[in-house]
Amino acid sequence: MTDSHETATGEFATREDVDARGGSASASALPSAPSPAPSSAPSHAPSSAPSFAPDSLVLNRKLPLWYQVSQSLRASILGRPQDASLRLPTEEQLATHYGVSVLTMRQALKELETEGLISRHRRRGTFIEPRARRATPVRLLGSVDAIVAQQSGDATTVLGHGAVPVPGDLAEFFPDCGEVVSFRRLRRDGESGEPTNWAENAVRPEVAARIDLTDLERWPMTKVLHDIVGVKISRITDTVEARLADPVTADLLQVPLLSPILHYTGVTYDEKGRVVDVARIRYRGDRFSFSLTVEAR
Repeated sequence: MTDSHETATGEFATREDVDARGGSASASALPSAPSPAPSSAPSHAPSSAPSFAPDSLVLNRKLPLWYQVSQSLRASILGRPQDASLRLPTEEQLATHYGVSVLTMRQALKELETEGLISRHRRRGTFIEPRARRATPVRLLGSVDAIVAQQSGDATTVLGHGAVPVPGDLAEFFPDCGEVVSFRRLRRDGESGEPTNWAENAVRPEVAARIDLTDLERWPMTKVLHDIVGVKISRITDTVEARLADPVTADLLQVPLLSPILHYTGVTYDEKGRVVDVARIRYRGDRFSFSLTVEAR
């Protein structure tokens, strides 16, 4: 981007900072409830149609404001409800909502327009492109079969594999191993070919020796371990956290550096209680959300 952006010292924007810029960061400046999308193409929607209401945002003053606003609005668009309006509020309304200048808001919208998420029409307004994907949930349903089903359906490329010393942050899982075998894989959407997530698996050496790479290109690691290698899986412990894309992740998933991602860690135990696999998967934050189902017995 060549346009200038606002910067300031300090870590977070306070209420006073936002008010001083002439706006409020609350969502009250925007319509409180979304309405169903108009049946006609978004560029022909009536000007009186209620607008899409994006999520609120706490600004980090150490990063460019236009970038934060564009990523927040991007996540709101891709995670929107099925019946959300396709019409965005005006630049002025959005600037007030996020507590930034109209120039900053314009730069954020330009970024989303370049990505093809929105279209802008003189005198008619700004609209979400109907083809903009809504986020796919990462569901943790508590069974091996459910995890296999969640990971299926993507086209997988094995980026590399080989024996490596046990990483320091995984030492607790492999106390009796000097090394593990690392498998790196990239998954793409089966229809669009767009990168969706990439995974690193650290596998116990004697188990890894029985894994065929061609199987990993067809099926998820959990299925390979369970159905082909014959590991009797007793449990899988899942952790999901929000992180920012590092250079490797940004390059593989084709997202901006420091954009939000979901970082999943899955620890797989066999019937003896030993860890056989630690999976670390980085999901694109604009394509996935976190969902947990707890059922009563």
